[in-house]
Amino acid sequence: MRAKVKLMLAGALLPGLAAPASAESLREALAAAYRTNPTLEAQRANVRALDENVPIQRANALPNVQLQSTYSENVVLPITAFTAPSRISQTQASLTYPLYSGGSVKNGIAAAKVRVEGGRATLRGTEADLFTAVVAAYMDVVRDSALVQLNQQNVRVLDVNLQASRDRFQVGDLTRTDVAQSEARLALAESQLRTAESRLIASRENYVRLVGTPPGELDTPPPLLNLPSDPDAAVRVALAENPILLAARKALEASGYDIKTARATKKPSIDAFAQGNYTNYLGTLGTFGNNVAPPQFDRTAQFGLRLTLPLYQGGAPAARVRQAQARQSQAYEQLTESERSVVSQARSAFASYRASLEVIRSAEAAVSANKLALEGVRAENSVGNRTVIEVLNAEQELLNSQVTLVTARRDAYVAGFAVLAAMGHAEAKDLGLDSGSLYDPTVNYQRVHNRIVDWDEDPTPKPVATSTAQTPAQTSDVVKPLDPAFMNPIDSGSGNTSGTKPQR
Repeated sequence: MRAKVKLMLAGALLPGLAAPASAESLREALAAAYRTNPTLEAQRANVRALDENVPIQRANALPNVQLQSTYSENVVLPITAFTAPSRISQTQASLTYPLYSGGSVKNGIAAAKVRVEGGRATLRGTEADLFTAVVAAYMDVVRDSALVQLNQQNVRVLDVNLQASRDRFQVGDLTRTDVAQSEARLALAESQLRTAESRLIASRENYVRLVGTPPGELDTPPPLLNLPSDPDAAVRVALAENPILLAARKALEASGYDIKTARATKKPSIDAFAQGNYTNYLGTLGTFGNNVAPPQFDRTAQFGLRLTLPLYQGGAPAARVRQAQARQSQAYEQLTESERSVVSQARSAFASYRASLEVIRSAEAAVSANKLALEGVRAENSVGNRTVIEVLNAEQELLNSQVTLVTARRDAYVAGFAVLAAMGHAEAKDLGLDSGSLYDPTVNYQRVHNRIVDWDEDPTPKPVATSTAQTPAQTSDVVKPLDPAFMNPIDSGSGNTSGTKPQR
């Protein structure tokens, strides 16, 4: 039985401050995308279109009733036809009921039903792909917001260092080289800040594209549960439950029915038919030689059976069979390609997830060590044992380790979710989005698959997904406090920044 994978709302894979009550959660972002994303809505419409193939194929097994009516004026009458009418009104009704069609109807309906099931699996895959993209966009905003804050903090620290260096230079404690080093490092930090701000804007715009609304203060994402213990376990589940792989299997199954449908064109068919004809000469039928007025109307009626036995069709039936066989060969290869893709996705995502966890542990240790190292370098600098460049290098190393940690946390979460998606456990019902009504593709199928009325249409389609044209352009403003683990407790504005002993 398929395990339910829930995104719990308590705890966090990423440590940080408790978000305010008004913060936007990952679950809310996923729910908004589920309701308004155009890619998902388009795929739902495609599944509804596939549903209609079943009644279309079934119509070939139902009676066909036609009524034809014509009116004609004979502007030139034959010279030898003395009784020819000058105008005619004719009405013809016919009914045809197929009794046997070589199996084409049965196999056509079966293929349509299988493709409906394949469409539903594709819809599941589209849903999982969308949620994976939303998770990545959500974590990109979280990561880039933290990177902007880290770079802002670094700029402030380096600006204080530069001011202190200039002050010391004025009194002769530092050289022009020390000031230039501080100026260069500050300029580099400001350029890194601009780059981080542009990436944050791009991440927020991508979030708007997927979710439909601008991101607010994003809450800490919940932990991912029921992740496999090894890549082999992930692959086993993925091969059984990945929706894209299931859709490829359904496509292969449908191709088998297509071959049978093509072969049916070489077999005989039997129809029952009934038809009637009524002709009215509108009083223009001429009289006979004895001047007796003939009837001004005529009527006929027929019913019976019609056997159609194809003897030669120019090779078209064989071509259709070969074409269907080639399509089946294509479906086999596409199934193999889907299987390869699923296996690769599961293994690579799991490897990325495990590697990111190791990077997190290493980066956490590096941040802690670099904080202590920076504190020590500054202390040693205050007594003249370290130079300005050594202080600047220590600050840069701390920033680099903090950036690595933030990035690794993002990568671990996104990779973990990708593992769940490869396993087929990243759909709305798996992620706890069932607080509202979930889209059920079987509802439309049950509504339409037995409809046989020719005038039974749906209302005019209207857009469901929301437009983002009126959303404001995103900025790089960050208001949420930085994770305390990244805050620098050292007062960078105090102490000596030179390589000389302090003046007394």
